[in-house]
Amino acid sequence: MNATFTQLSNSDLQTVSAALRSGRLSSPYPLLQVARVVPAAIAAVVQAAFVELEAAGFSAQQIATVLLLVEADRLRGRTSELPIDLVTSGPEAPGIPNRDTSVVVRELFAHARQSVLVVGYAVHQGQQVFEALAKRMEALPNLDVRFFLNISRPEGDTTTGAILVARFKQRFTDRQWPPGYRLPQVYFDPRSVAEDRAIRSALHAKCIVVDSSQVFVSSANFTEAAQQRNIEVGLIIQSEWLARGITNHFHKLLENGLLTRAF
Repeated sequence: MNATFTQLSNSDLQTVSAALRSGRLSSPYPLLQVARVVPAAIAAVVQAAFVELEAAGFSAQQIATVLLLVEADRLRGRTSELPIDLVTSGPEAPGIPNRDTSVVVRELFAHARQSVLVVGYAVHQGQQVFEALAKRMEALPNLDVRFFLNISRPEGDTTTGAILVARFKQRFTDRQWPPGYRLPQVYFDPRSVAEDRAIRSALHAKCIVVDSSQVFVSSANFTEAAQQRNIEVGLIIQSEWLARGITNHFHKLLENGLLTRAF
């Protein structure tokens, strides 16, 4: 079994435990059944762990208890110090060893191997900000890059939402993305362009998740000023469970139609 169950998020642990207790997941733990309650990428190893535990005499109810104990132990362990670095933009505070926002973002993009998730509110002078990412996408054709960006409706503007999205795409491809490189997948919250002001919203989060293991959360937008000159504060965290949690959050919003692909 090794550390198989530590690959599951807390919500996954709860879901699988409930499935075991209700009988929806039961011996001999067929792969198709397991894949319905855990991420497909690790369904096979989780199934193998179930089979191994059953061979050792564990019932489904006992395996469910093991999963909840894993979650409880993880929650207790969160009080210990995580590998977190402070990241700032703007003037340096003397004697404080912080990392620079623009440098951190560039390093994250330049060393990505499998996936990059970018969530942002404002993008300006993006050709500079995203240059390292565009080059990395060129070097790694299979690199999965997804942007979740805000598309705003100016106050009093009565243009249709479809036209606002089309204009955003044109601006992004012409001014914000390095020319000559393939584009990332870009998604948005359709409420942000709603004509009804009462339901209009903004995608205001600013974060980057790389390879499901590194998370950068910051007050800084993807603009030259925010990355280099403004006083901004952020954290870069080495945490698989946090990276998976943020990624799953946006993917679930997408799966449930709450976010829409712009291009």
